[in-house]
Amino acid sequence: MNSLKQFIEDGRAVLGIEFGSTRIKAVLIGEDYQPIASGAHDWENHLEDGIWTYSLSEIWTGLNDCYSKMADDVSRRYGTHITSLSAIGFSAMMHGYMAFDQSGELLVPFRTWRNTTTAQSSEQLTELFGYHIPQRWSIAHLYQAILNGEEHVSRIHALSTLAGYIHWQLTGEQAVGVGEASGMFPIDIQTADFNEHMIRQFDQKTVDYGFSWKLRDILPKVLKAGEPAGVLTAEGAAKLDRSGRLTAGIPVCPPEGDAGTGMTATNSIAVRTGNVSAGTSVFGMVVMERELSKVYPEIDLVTTPDGHLVGMVHCNNCTSDLNAWVDLFGEFADSCGISLSRRQLFQILYQKALEGDTDCGGLLAYNYFSGEHVTDFEEGRPLFVRRPDSRFDLANFMRVHLMTSLAALKTGLNLMLKEEGVKVDKMLGHGGLFKTKGVGQRILAAAINAPVFVMDNAGEGGAWGIALLAAYMVHKAEGEKLEDFLNHKVFAGAAGTMISPDPADVSGFDQFLKVYTAGLSIERAAVDCLK
Repeated sequence: MNSLKQFIEDGRAVLGIEFGSTRIKAVLIGEDYQPIASGAHDWENHLEDGIWTYSLSEIWTGLNDCYSKMADDVSRRYGTHITSLSAIGFSAMMHGYMAFDQSGELLVPFRTWRNTTTAQSSEQLTELFGYHIPQRWSIAHLYQAILNGEEHVSRIHALSTLAGYIHWQLTGEQAVGVGEASGMFPIDIQTADFNEHMIRQFDQKTVDYGFSWKLRDILPKVLKAGEPAGVLTAEGAAKLDRSGRLTAGIPVCPPEGDAGTGMTATNSIAVRTGNVSAGTSVFGMVVMERELSKVYPEIDLVTTPDGHLVGMVHCNNCTSDLNAWVDLFGEFADSCGISLSRRQLFQILYQKALEGDTDCGGLLAYNYFSGEHVTDFEEGRPLFVRRPDSRFDLANFMRVHLMTSLAALKTGLNLMLKEEGVKVDKMLGHGGLFKTKGVGQRILAAAINAPVFVMDNAGEGGAWGIALLAAYMVHKAEGEKLEDFLNHKVFAGAAGTMISPDPADVSGFDQFLKVYTAGLSIERAAVDCLK
């Protein structure tokens, strides 16, 4: 404890702060790159004139509270205060739209990734670029505002994301990491910068509007992991730490999005590795060796923090329906006078699923609490369906709900892994689906036909990930790549379990997916009929 106290007082600790959709978290890391203190602030987006947003006051109140709680944690644990740091990094949920005028004033309320009001621009830009532009990307929001004839567009001086905004306000530098930039506008993998050809296409597309700006003028500078991105200014220090103890001049790394920090925190930034985050929603990312041969609406193309191309499949639905069935069995147990914790219920029912048939015995389920763009559903209805001759028992019932939790993801990943031949040597699993040891991990290995590694301790998530990127900037050896820094200095000897795919499970999941795909018309009928 005394050595950590001295470490903090010497200003050698590194801080990472991430703005998630429901929590802002700060993580302070020590000499071994592991967390030594943390603080958090809960918040929630709200609907304002049909737009999901957070106000600027909520952003700064949340940042101050988060930092203050981390500093209080340091005081309680080590009996000292933070006055300086070795480095800082800021991260946030990716995408969205923050447009500023020449004086730095926000022109319209922050439009978050959650908004789905840009279908028209998304479709037109995808056609223009020959490159998939999801609705949540910053460029889709900008072009939709142009199509809508919104008055503020002519006065834009700078366009940014939440992470880029925080970085700008605290350092004076309008810059973003390449991973964050890849959720704003397409990236040229060769230059690790915005795609110049597509920028020219956009400028030509909008030339008749007569704007005083060109797209490159208003986009932030793009930086790779490890590159300096400015220092904390005196004004920035005062904005971050209301106590006034924190000094200026601290190096700040390029701001990143939650996808990049998630890849960093799970050590899945090397080519031919990937990660799956499975909870209420699920996404899978694979670091690819080459570009895809064509545009797939189901696959978003982003990058790692050091500029490698990543194919990402994001699905809205994962464990919500599965959890609801577990809770139903818990209610039955309570009615029988049997006391089981939720953890015990998951353990019993998940383990039972491993006794089921590899194809779920002909059972079929859809976990669609909401729409699912991968399978082209704007709304969802949870369903369980079986034929009279299906093998209906508890093991198959639980297995089908586990497998359907990953079926939409597998549908999207198949486009990369099977149709495009993208190679993945190892996938990292994290999130609620993997808390019951070995079960969700085995089902995922079957879905992707690749080994799945789950760490015993997934660290502190994205806030830890951006702290690691800040540490990499100041502690990397000459010429040391990010993946080598993570492998040798952060994750060397990391405890966890690896499960390789069982051929029978792989074949069974493929069979189940055929039934799942053929049965989508049942889900469509449910959406149409159950209004």
